[in-house]
Amino acid sequence: MQALKEAIRREGVGIGSDIVKVDSFLNHRIDVALSTQMGQAFHEAFADERVDCILTVEASGIAAAITTAQAFGNIPVVFAKKGDHRNVGSDVYTAEVFSFTHQTMNVIRVSRRYLQKSMRVLIIDDFLANGEAIRGLMDILRQAGCELVGAGVCVEKGFQPGGQQLREEGVKVVSLAIVDAIQDGNIILRDD
Repeated sequence: MQALKEAIRREGVGIGSDIVKVDSFLNHRIDVALSTQMGQAFHEAFADERVDCILTVEASGIAAAITTAQAFGNIPVVFAKKGDHRNVGSDVYTAEVFSFTHQTMNVIRVSRRYLQKSMRVLIIDDFLANGEAIRGLMDILRQAGCELVGAGVCVEKGFQPGGQQLREEGVKVVSLAIVDAIQDGNIILRDD
């Protein structure tokens, strides 16, 4: 997606050899117009599929999930909560997810009442590195008896194995921008 790539080139910063910092427009401060365009791009990529619900993980995937849901005609968005929340209750689906960014293990939870058996669900997330978040969400969908439509990712780190592994397993993964490397603080994007 050209607008996202331009934003990454203009404002993105590479930290070390594996951190892509794009918080000025994607996941700390949100560029709403760009997020809306990303939602439309995900809709176009999955337009041939019936999608009943969008699933993401709090908090960084929520903006792209909402704009994608709007592009699909205002379908529901469900986000997995990290940690234990008293207001979620105990009737939940859970999965363990290792966060590459934070280097911590999280338990994510989704209330059972929000995912009904046979729902067709599209996963949306801001980043894909090793695929842990998407795998955790896929586990929750399996527990719920839902069907995975695919996974839409704003930024994929192509130099990490998550995207390739998921694709090899038959998951339709659509990444709007793929980072091939970080060199001297510069983010090297894959050309289309």
